[in-house]
Amino acid sequence: MLTNILLIIILLHLVVGFGWLVYKLSPRKGDELIDSSEDLEN
Repeated sequence: MLTNILLIIILLHLVVGFGWLVYKLSPRKGDELIDSSEDLEN
């Protein structure tokens, strides 16, 4: 029983970690707008 709970916690941790990485690495429109405005200022 305890082994199953630990396995579920580990799997959820991995899923959340991969989801966070995809979210952080995916390009967003806001980032492109900020980057283009910084290029214009320089």
